[in-house]
Amino acid sequence: MQPDPARIGLVEDDPVMGGSIVQRLELEGWRVIWWRSGRDAVSGIGGLVDSLDLVICDVRLPDISGEVVFNELANQPNSPPFMFVTGYGEIDQAVRLMRSGAVDFMTKPFAMDEFLRRIAAGRRTSTAKPRLKGHFLGESRAIQSVEDLLYRYARHDLPVLITGETGSGKEVAARLLHEISARSKEPFVAVNCAAIPADLLESEIFGHEKGAFTGAQQRHLGYAERAGKGTLFLDEIGDMPLPLQAKFLRLVEDGSFNRVGGETACTFHARVVSATHRDLGQRGGPSGFREDLYFRLAVLPVTIPPLRERPEDIAWLLDRFLENAVSRSDARIRGFSALAEEAALAHPWPGNVRELRNRVERAVALSTSEWIMPGDLFPERASKVGSAAFAPLADVRDAAERRQIERALEETGGQIAKAAGLLAISRTTLWEKMTRFGLVEGPRSGS
Repeated sequence: MQPDPARIGLVEDDPVMGGSIVQRLELEGWRVIWWRSGRDAVSGIGGLVDSLDLVICDVRLPDISGEVVFNELANQPNSPPFMFVTGYGEIDQAVRLMRSGAVDFMTKPFAMDEFLRRIAAGRRTSTAKPRLKGHFLGESRAIQSVEDLLYRYARHDLPVLITGETGSGKEVAARLLHEISARSKEPFVAVNCAAIPADLLESEIFGHEKGAFTGAQQRHLGYAERAGKGTLFLDEIGDMPLPLQAKFLRLVEDGSFNRVGGETACTFHARVVSATHRDLGQRGGPSGFREDLYFRLAVLPVTIPPLRERPEDIAWLLDRFLENAVSRSDARIRGFSALAEEAALAHPWPGNVRELRNRVERAVALSTSEWIMPGDLFPERASKVGSAAFAPLADVRDAAERRQIERALEETGGQIAKAAGLLAISRTTLWEKMTRFGLVEGPRSGS
């Protein structure tokens, strides 16, 4: 038997637009169910959540908005992906919907070929969302959510602002965004605004003409020009001087800039992706960052959680960086000892992923055995002698048990019975351990 064709839900009140879309999609071999009002769509889609591969929804409907339709259906399990079509006046609303989980949006009028391509990319298949094999940034749920957001952002050219602590992986996320976008064959140009002296940063970003200042012996093309049609990544954008922020705002808003000392405007073609560890949106705060520029840069925001909030990624990152470091050296290392892994899981990682990578590379360079030990990862602890160098065995055991219980509870959504089954202990034993480790607020009430 041939597999059933894809089923597309269409929510569109305009009979001409709706009829045209239905006709073309059916010619492509897809089955289309058409609702002409929001309430009809909520009722109809509610009974078809498992069988619809995509819902194409207009933002402006005669009874309720497309946002209400989306929000009501998003609460149902296995809700189908939503793609919005909108007029130019509703782009802000469509962007907000995409941040909430919609897979795409297109503005009217649109080219049908591009429309069909975006439908094919957004519809639900055997794997609802594409991912790089092995998870480029990590394997925790938190980092997978970041990847999913980057995949949605990759379809658009709007500015992206990546926030997160120093060393958390903001540039890695920016490079991933570039690699999965249509600009992947174009340059990725990274600028660290904190590493370039303030009096040189303008020339480095915008370039300069010959004779623009003392020492400018020839024309210099800046990063904005060298980025071409690719991605201009500005790391630590919060350190950009205020006078330069005003000029950069023009680049973002108008798509043009002037080289230092130049009178002819240059067209800017690249996509802007920025990153910062600061809270640039804090009103009245000490960031010293222009509010209008912040809102232009943060159209599509994404936050990278610190490593201490995603311990599931620690072991994966250890293995990844170890493999990379060993491939560049003559060291014959089999892996990390269990004690080293325990020490890594207990470490708070104030320097985040960058610290972890540096510690692994140093351990590979200094290790004298086939297994990396705790002292290789944390040599600063070697100065401790006698009993101070060791934690009581009971404390180590309790820490390991607590981590396993937390993982089981996360895996089962907090269901005690299922978590106990995963851990091969009784519900009573699990509850006693949870109480002892401070994982519950107090004595359990009821049965």
